[in-house]
Amino acid sequence: MTIFLRRRPLFALALLAALAGTAAAQAPAWKKIRIAVEGAYPPFSEVGPDGKIKGFDIDIANALCAQLKAECPLVQQEFDGMIPALNARKFDAVIASMSITEERKKSVNFTDKYYSTPARLVARSDAKLTPTAAGMKGRKIGVQRSTIHDRFATDTFKDSEIVRYAKQDEVFLDLASGRVDAALLDSIAADEGFLKRPAGKGFGFFGPAYNDPVYFGVGAGIAVRKADTDLQARLNAAIAAIRADGTYKKIQDKYFAFDVYGDAKK
Repeated sequence: MTIFLRRRPLFALALLAALAGTAAAQAPAWKKIRIAVEGAYPPFSEVGPDGKIKGFDIDIANALCAQLKAECPLVQQEFDGMIPALNARKFDAVIASMSITEERKKSVNFTDKYYSTPARLVARSDAKLTPTAAGMKGRKIGVQRSTIHDRFATDTFKDSEIVRYAKQDEVFLDLASGRVDAALLDSIAADEGFLKRPAGKGFGFFGPAYNDPVYFGVGAGIAVRKADTDLQARLNAAIAAIRADGTYKKIQDKYFAFDVYGDAKK
């Protein structure tokens, strides 16, 4: 009996070690990370004339994958389906200017932010609109569906008609043609993707910059599945590394003349 009692803990330890080894063997090595991107949100993500996806988000994704020494196929996905598709394991991470909000954190985990910019309203410069619920009463406001801008516009401009689109460039098309009176979106996407382009001639910002963290979160982060905390940690380390070695600034300066990282908390 004494011999049996002494050997039992050794057997248990051996069993635990074997199980731990099996779990480690089953854990992803993350040498291949499938990344969801949108391709319809310039200058962060858009399809170029050659049919290839380009933009700030894409360059950040490539830089992070180079830092991690991982192969990263890009999977194009409409924005409003990204979180369900991520949890359905159609890809492993989302790099698509997705703001870190408490609501989204119920479904996925986020890395630290990789940029932070406020939202703005855009309309024809001669429209003389007032950016209040009363001032926008009866007006049509275009937003990209299932975004932070959609939620904010719905709650703030209760007497307006909120017109929802699958892609941001569809908002721009209807804004330019007059089918909506205004659009609410990220200020950089508005400036670089519309106002500085021929279709944006005669349009401009109006009203304040919106950055209430209740709606707009604390910046754009990379979404991963709740279970993939190891991938989250690796991506956080990679974000810190590219910011420290100058890679981030080099990418930023390619697109923007200012610090797009912003001063919001992580």
